[in-house]
Amino acid sequence: MHLGKKGLRVAGIAESFSCSARSTLACVVMRRDLRIDGAAFGSVTVGGMDATGSIIDLIGDLHRKDLNLVMISGCVIAWFNVLDPEAISRATGLPVIAVTYEASEGLENEIESHFPGDRARLELYRNLGERTAFPLSTGERIYLRLAGIGLHEAGFICDRFTLDGRVPEPLRVARLMARALMRGTGSAR
Repeated sequence: MHLGKKGLRVAGIAESFSCSARSTLACVVMRRDLRIDGAAFGSVTVGGMDATGSIIDLIGDLHRKDLNLVMISGCVIAWFNVLDPEAISRATGLPVIAVTYEASEGLENEIESHFPGDRARLELYRNLGERTAFPLSTGERIYLRLAGIGLHEAGFICDRFTLDGRVPEPLRVARLMARALMRGTGSAR
């Protein structure tokens, strides 16, 4: 991957949900020069176990051969629907960066409380491993889980795609689009 190339393309994925059974997913394809170059929408079950498959489908829906990377806002979305960055990377052939924004003791106790006896969900969460803190040149800190990419490259990409604050632009725009679609139609797909 040529990190300085202005045509480097990131598929940024974020979600938004309210009190419905489905959460809206938005994917924005953004070039390194911050031009938006594509978009797709999907959904995931709130409290379900379909996040990984839904994101793989969403990336497939783009029908793009020029993507260089997938960036996802978090590994636990839509009320404890845990995704697997390694599986997404294997299925798409693309590196995956999952970004979060707060230090945390983890969600293991919350998962056990809300989903007692759900060993598959808990094991998937445990397999995510620890997050790695990364300082951005904006002065903010983000936390990364990675698949198919090293910390240096992932941090460089996140830093270059973050104009201010701590949210990389592909994720900021995807989140805005997911919220707008959710408010306008209630859900996608």
